[in-house]
Amino acid sequence: MNKWIQKVDAPRLEELKSENRSSIKVGDTVKVGVQIREGDRTRVQNYQGTVIRQHNNGVKSTITVRRIFQGIGIERIFPIYSPAIVKVEVLAQGKVRRSKLNFLRNKKGKAARLKAKS
Repeated sequence: MNKWIQKVDAPRLEELKSENRSSIKVGDTVKVGVQIREGDRTRVQNYQGTVIRQHNNGVKSTITVRRIFQGIGIERIFPIYSPAIVKVEVLAQGKVRRSKLNFLRNKKGKAARLKAKS
């Protein structure tokens, strides 16, 4: 059944890949614009943080973005190709040597920063 889903979603995936959302890498600082509906109105809410993990599975690909808000770490998982994601903007690229940055959860303050990719 999984192959069937991929065949059905293949045209939509090619259309979304043309938007260059697949250029996101682990360690990047990104700003994700999420469309939020409140009653009959919609607005775009930005969520800025560091990508600490990436799950590639075709249309079901996700990224986990971590940010620090008032001294508390907050993580959110975003489906990259969801229609609720209006834009994904890469602000900075971090120099990393791992595919999962779970060690950042134990770091605080300046220790939780990543070096910039040169």
